[in-house]
Amino acid sequence: MRILLVEDDSLIGRAVEQALRDAALAIDWVQDGDAALSAIKTEDYSLLLLDLGLPGKDGFEVLRLLRQRKYSVPVIIITARDAVEDRIKGLDYGADDYLVKPFSIDELQARIRAVIRRKNGNATPLMDNDILSLDPATRKVSCDSKVYDLSSREYALLHALMLRPGSILSRAQLEERIYGWNEEVTSNAIEFIIHGLRKKLGKDTIKNVRGLGWMVSK
Repeated sequence: MRILLVEDDSLIGRAVEQALRDAALAIDWVQDGDAALSAIKTEDYSLLLLDLGLPGKDGFEVLRLLRQRKYSVPVIIITARDAVEDRIKGLDYGADDYLVKPFSIDELQARIRAVIRRKNGNATPLMDNDILSLDPATRKVSCDSKVYDLSSREYALLHALMLRPGSILSRAQLEERIYGWNEEVTSNAIEFIIHGLRKKLGKDTIKNVRGLGWMVSK
């Protein structure tokens, strides 16, 4: 899952970026509203973490423009503004959640999971296709009554496939979902991660569609 963080405070930005990368999320970080709008135009993000007090266009203006331009990317506002009027304004402008600083990284991750579940129409926290059951809260996967720990990259790739069971994702699409801007991607990185997953879960759990990409069964 790839997330855009829009935060002008360098200390907060670095802390959130590192914590979410440690949680197997791909993060791109920008520090002003115009950069956020440019990034949304060129990248396919699963979610936007949006501060309100930004230089140039503030967070409210960024959110208003995104919804005006029909971008449906989920948005969680992260801000020090705790006034009820600001919460109402943010939600009415189209935010999916509103989190006041300082916040716990664990709570932020839980809210991210909840927003992504709602986006995909899932009430249950587990992602299940009757073969694999992936728990985003623990980053563990169950298969044939056994539970497996996954590396960060393995989890990120499997999560991307389990979000769209039955759909084929190409190498480029998978790279886009699990690597951020500043992360080096080797030519066979996706194949290496899939090989590791198949060794743990079985060779038929992730199917290769020759010339197109990979998928998990629906």
